[in-house]
Amino acid sequence: MSSNNENLAIQRIAKLVDENSFMEIGSLVTARSTDFNLTAAKTPSDGVVIGHGLIDGNLVFIYSQDASVLNGTIGEMHAKKIASVYDMAMKMGAPVIGLIDCGGIRLQESVDALDGFGTIYAKEVAASGLVPQICGVFGNCGGGLSVVPALCDFAFIEEKKGRMFVNAPDAIEGNNTEKCDTASAAFQSENNGCVDFVGSEDEIMEQIRQLVCMLPSNNEGDVYTDDCEDDLNRACESMENMKGDPRYLLSQISDYNTFFETKADYAKNMVTGLIKLNGMTVGAVANCSEVYDAEGKKAESFDKSLTAQGCNKAAEFVQFCDAFSIPVLTITNVNGLKNCMCSEKKLAKALARMTYAFSNATCAKVNLITGEAYGSAYVFMNSKSVGADLVYAWSGAKIGAMDSTLAAKIMYPEAGADEIKQKAADYEKLQDSAASAAARGYVDRLIDPADTRKYLVAAFEMLYTKYVSEPEKKHGTK
Repeated sequence: MSSNNENLAIQRIAKLVDENSFMEIGSLVTARSTDFNLTAAKTPSDGVVIGHGLIDGNLVFIYSQDASVLNGTIGEMHAKKIASVYDMAMKMGAPVIGLIDCGGIRLQESVDALDGFGTIYAKEVAASGLVPQICGVFGNCGGGLSVVPALCDFAFIEEKKGRMFVNAPDAIEGNNTEKCDTASAAFQSENNGCVDFVGSEDEIMEQIRQLVCMLPSNNEGDVYTDDCEDDLNRACESMENMKGDPRYLLSQISDYNTFFETKADYAKNMVTGLIKLNGMTVGAVANCSEVYDAEGKKAESFDKSLTAQGCNKAAEFVQFCDAFSIPVLTITNVNGLKNCMCSEKKLAKALARMTYAFSNATCAKVNLITGEAYGSAYVFMNSKSVGADLVYAWSGAKIGAMDSTLAAKIMYPEAGADEIKQKAADYEKLQDSAASAAARGYVDRLIDPADTRKYLVAAFEMLYTKYVSEPEKKHGTK
């Protein structure tokens, strides 16, 4: 039995995978329950199409929900089909991709459906760190189902029809959809920290294809996913002029200027994403103080400070990279910690989480200091103190406890302007420059901005065989 919406579920898969590569399995499965007039005739494939296919030759396992079958609700067999996708993916060491369009729990199956939700969650947890998990939201994804994309490594949402929520906008006290549509793609991408990209259905499929081709297939896969013909010694001009926007820096140094940004609309003062260096996939975490549009004009600006949202975003991304042995590059340009009442409630825990992620990660870690690196904020950002394997700095970078003028005023509170100026110059030379940090071993090399690509390629090539013997413990607690 087929329907237009079922065809839509299959059509989404066809858009995603290589032509004629999808093989459906479990197409004869139907609901077992017959309560409340529920019959097999009403549940073709039990509302979800599952199978395996290829993306640019890479094996992937897929489930795509069929909203024409009881609004795509999840029942017992529906959940078992999704669980079977995870079982196969973990056996074969291949990514799982979920295409979500679901009305939530199937009321006719009650506790059987609830058990199905729990089964899906458990499979996601079991697969976490073993194979990449990716989902796209093309319709409703509400209530308990909203945890599914949150448990995935990457989530995409269709800009018009995609709806993600724990509680519907009209169910929130004092709110309604017209006042604030908390289920919209825009709201979710900016606020919940789960969404990586918002766009049309076709754009999402292209983004997922690009992502799959950049990631290792599993936690034992190779980070060399491409051949590289881009010049490894290619000079990157104008880097220093754009250091406030790391998206520009990362695209400049990457093979063929490829930069795949994650969670682009969330915590914009911290940029995360994937680049390529000599065919090797590298995760990037960078402070951001400026955003430039396609015409090169400044569109947004931020303080050079760490925020709770930014730290949590960075920590989660570093943990993902470490799980799949993807090397991590940090670009540091920060001068402090966010100072406001909201930050005071959340920042210490977020800083701890990010510091833990950097320090605990055993993957290759390189830090590039491009501008300011002041105070404890510098330490948190993958400094050598917390475990960076190599630290490079642009020759004009500032590294120290604080700005030299402010330090001089604190140390010499009675001094006049001329003396403060002189003391600040002395402090900058002795304690507040990249050269002084390098003299103490905290920076491994001072480099010219235009030479950034060649030095980073060499750094990660050298670190490719890095091995760390971890201490005997079950796991950490952050």
